Amino acid sequence: MKILVLISNVPDTTTKIRFTGDNKAFDATGVQWIINPWDELALTRAMELKEAGGVEKITVANVGTKITEPTLRKALAVGADDAIRIDAEPLDAYFVATQLAQVAKDYDLILAGIEASDYNGAGVGGMLAEILGINSVSAVSGIDLENGELKIHRDIDGGSQLLSIPTPLIAIVQKGIAIDPRIPAMRGIMMARKKPLNVVPPVDAEARTEFLSYELPAPKAACKMVDEDNAKELIRLLREEAKVL
Repeated sequence: MKILVLISNVPDTTTKIRFTGDNKAFDATGVQWIINPWDELALTRAMELKEAGGVEKITVANVGTKITEPTLRKALAVGADDAIRIDAEPLDAYFVATQLAQVAKDYDLILAGIEASDYNGAGVGGMLAEILGINSVSAVSGIDLENGELKIHRDIDGGSQLLSIPTPLIAIVQKGIAIDPRIPAMRGIMMARKKPLNVVPPVDAEARTEFLSYELPAPKAACKMVDEDNAKELIRLLREEAKVL
């Protein structure tokens, strides 16, 4: 079995976000880039499956410019065998899915995080499955490989499902797919330098959406302190200002 893990290059959650050009463009100056947390967990589970036997190869892939290569190298340091970078700016989910389709055809299992932590679009995995014409399963919280057959654990309202699905398959994974992301060891970091990172030219495709402008959340109001003996004032504030009562 060959596994492809889709990797998004996203800002670290502690990064202070800024915009330029009258809030029409994201300012990447000084941003620390990381692997999207859901994709990182997907890669961890892929590594666990490989170590248990039955997985021949793990590839990671993304759509992005050269700035994303350190993120792909980190995925290689974690344990992926090779990486693919499709050399294009990721314009929107449809554009990204179309680009990934050209490199995803020869894999048995494709793992995609449920969403990326920057735009939270949650669209690439499902779109890619439609473009490739293969099955996809969302809300996947567990994947096992038993006698060459995939067992998929999926959360649903009021319970869970256990599915047996043939490959090829796209599994859109969420929290629970792995406990903790793996941290690259020094040996993995050294080996990652020699692993192949293949750059692929993009195919012709148009974005279906565009961002007209960005807006930061409104700043939080100043914290009001209420004396512990003044319960009436606390209730008044909760009712009249916070409007939660």
